[in-house]
Amino acid sequence: MTNKPSGIRERIRQEMVADPQVVEAIVAAVHEQVPVYAALDDSRLPEVRAIAAWGLERLLHLWATDGTLGPADLRRFRGIASARAADGRPVRAVLRAYRVAGTVLTDEVAARAPRLGAADAFALARMLLVSLDTLSEEMATAYAATSEDLAGDRNRALRLLLDDLIAGRHASVGALADRSARLGVQLPDPCCLLVAEPAAADRPDPAHGTATDLLDALAPPGGEVTSLATVRGSRAVLLLPLAASARVAAVLGERSWRGCVVTVESPDRIALAHRLAADALDTAPAHAHRSGRVLTDADAQVLALLAGRPAATPGQIARLVLGPLAEPAQGHLLDALTAYIDSGSANAAARALHLHPQSLRYRLRRVLELTGRDPRDPWHRLTLDIARTVRD
Repeated sequence: MTNKPSGIRERIRQEMVADPQVVEAIVAAVHEQVPVYAALDDSRLPEVRAIAAWGLERLLHLWATDGTLGPADLRRFRGIASARAADGRPVRAVLRAYRVAGTVLTDEVAARAPRLGAADAFALARMLLVSLDTLSEEMATAYAATSEDLAGDRNRALRLLLDDLIAGRHASVGALADRSARLGVQLPDPCCLLVAEPAAADRPDPAHGTATDLLDALAPPGGEVTSLATVRGSRAVLLLPLAASARVAAVLGERSWRGCVVTVESPDRIALAHRLAADALDTAPAHAHRSGRVLTDADAQVLALLAGRPAATPGQIARLVLGPLAEPAQGHLLDALTAYIDSGSANAAARALHLHPQSLRYRLRRVLELTGRDPRDPWHRLTLDIARTVRD
């Protein structure tokens, strides 16, 4: 083996490494030909590009120097495989992506040297076959070992699964299903995400056991559906069946905790739900957390709107807060609410609408029944006021 690069190989290596379109061609081919990679969200593509650029440089260097993969290369491939096992991307899809990348590399070399000599072409083919064989064995072994570790500590594996979901580190619905199957779990569907924290600032940070206690109190016993729990700083994060949201206020009240529960439409929305709930806890005023109350999607969306970073349109926010009150048939109730907010008292609102005060109060009680929000409560009144304003 020689360490001195051959002339044409080194020239092609330099050209391809310097041309960013080569990496883009690899990423595009993998994205098109490997379904798991086609489903990756934009947040994961920079990682794919970085791995493609590193792999391209290393393989071309091996070809130019007649070299072989070294210990540092193998360690990095094993690390990549372990990461893929943790995020649930199937190892066969990962290895197929490397084979697709090898094909693109060969095509790019051929385009730059259409009359490449037999010795150089043979060296390229041999390098790719040997390298792909070696990295396949190393990555498959590391992937299996990591999978066994995760399955061996099931609680840790489930925490890591939720950690990846709330960080947006999921490849696709298919990859998530594959990972869930390996862990023997079925995620709740429909589901909600709860972010909760101790109400008192001097309370100690929750340990994993505290999050588990909340999970035990909220998740239905037995069954095939698995709820998940993890910890972010002083906050517990729980993914629960949607039906559990009805018990959240009582459970948190028993522990003097406050929280925000957000409905999750699909697994790829879990990261957004977490940001929305966490931001709501960061920005909600103290009076929004009255005893026995948990912030909801509607509260979180109003707070996001006030902070200038709404996750929904004004119309969607209005529908979340007002609920049935936004329907034309309930226009008389919305008029009563508007008069009450604008005038500041039931008597004044009744006079403005030419109603008996008792009739006005009855309508305000109906507002509470339909929306779950009491117009007499300062926080609820604010959210109702904002909703009817942005609706108009």
